[in-house]
Amino acid sequence: MINLHNKDRYLLFNDDCFDKLKEIPDKSVSLILCDPPYNLANYSTGNMNFSWRAQVNNDVADWDQKILEPQKLVDEFKRIIKPNGNIFIFTSYNLIGKYHEAFDPEFDTFQFMVWHKTNPTPNIRRSSFLNSCELIVCLWNKGHVWNFTKQNEMHNFIESPICMGKERLQNPKHPTQKPVKVLEHIIKIASNKDDIVLDMFMGVGSTGIAALNLDRKFIGIEIDKQYFDAAQKRISSHYPKNIPAQNTQEIIVHKLPRDYDELKSYA
Repeated sequence: MINLHNKDRYLLFNDDCFDKLKEIPDKSVSLILCDPPYNLANYSTGNMNFSWRAQVNNDVADWDQKILEPQKLVDEFKRIIKPNGNIFIFTSYNLIGKYHEAFDPEFDTFQFMVWHKTNPTPNIRRSSFLNSCELIVCLWNKGHVWNFTKQNEMHNFIESPICMGKERLQNPKHPTQKPVKVLEHIIKIASNKDDIVLDMFMGVGSTGIAALNLDRKFIGIEIDKQYFDAAQKRISSHYPKNIPAQNTQEIIVHKLPRDYDELKSYA
C-alpha cells in the first residue's frame, strides 16, 4: 500500500502504472495530472531528415505504439480520487471523443482546456496547419477544490512555449516533456497546499517539479527506466532536503488504515 505521511514530500516508482495504481488507497489523491500516450503512431508520416536543420520527429516514441484505451483508466481514477478532487489529462484530437465516452457518464463535469504552444515545430511541407495546440481533459464532481482567481485568468486556454533552453532535458530527451509553467497553472487552480498530486505517466518528472514548487506532495509512476532515472535525479537534486524517492523495489509499506478517518490522516 502506497501512503505519503506528513514527513514525505514525494514518492517515485519505476513500474507499470496499471499495477501500481492498485496500491494507492481509496479516496486519497487530490489531483490526478497526467500525460498518457496519445496513440498518434498510426497518423505518423515518418521522421523527416534535413541537411540544414535537426530531424523533425513525427514518430514521437516507441511507447506511443502501444494503444492506450481511456476506458482502462476509469475505475482506478474513480477509486483513488478524493470526493473534492480534480483530474486533468493531456490528450490529442484523436482521443478526446474516447475520453468523453469513457469519463463523461462517471463525473458531474467533463470539460477541456487548450494549451497553445507559441513555438510549435515548423510545418516544413507547408501543407497544413502547424500542430500548435494540445487538449487537456478536465474532470470533477460537485464540491471540488477550485481556486478561482480573476475572470480573465480563468479561461480554458493557456499559452506557453514548448520546453526549451535549460528546462529541456537533453539526455534523455523526452519528446513530449511538458513546461512546468503549464503544469503549475493547473495545480494552482485545482489543488491546495499539501494536497497529493499524482502523475502515473511521469516521464522526466515535470509534474513533480511543479507540484513541489507549489508546496504540494507528489506521487510519480514511470515505466521507462531511463525516464524514471532522469526524473528521480531531477527531483531529488531540485529538492535535496526531501525524503529520498523510493524505487519500486524498495516500497515503504505502512500499516493499513483502520477506517476512512485514518486514511484521511495519511492523505
